[in-house]
Amino acid sequence: QFQFVASGGGLVQPGGSLTLSCAAPGFTLGNYAIAWFRQAPGKEREGVAYMTTSDGIIYYPESVKGRFTISRHHAKSTVYLQMNSLKPEDTAVYYCAAKRSNNPTKVLYYAEDYEYWGQGTQVTVSS
Repeated sequence: QFQFVASGGGLVQPGGSLTLSCAAPGFTLGNYAIAWFRQAPGKEREGVAYMTTSDGIIYYPESVKGRFTISRHHAKSTVYLQMNSLKPEDTAVYYCAAKRSNNPTKVLYYAEDYEYWGQGTQVTVSS
């Protein structure tokens, strides 16, 4: 059974960096579209990074472009979100998500597109 285990959240000062991880031991993540979403209190869940299957397309919304990087390590069955130049408005619970896919050209933008979710990890950006 596919299971994502998230780690790496915490408290960081504005301008700092964090790396989030989600591991799915035993699964070939190259066969999945993956994404990172976040949800702040009182707000809807929003996508912050997307990667299609076979690393076909990587997409970031303007709010994080140039600061966040999504990647995956195939041998470790792990996906990452490197976050730099963090801002207080980046404070949220972050979730990794995956959906088995054979289409490297289709970006899955919506949370409801994804089948599997990590448990969420809190990121707080504050001085």
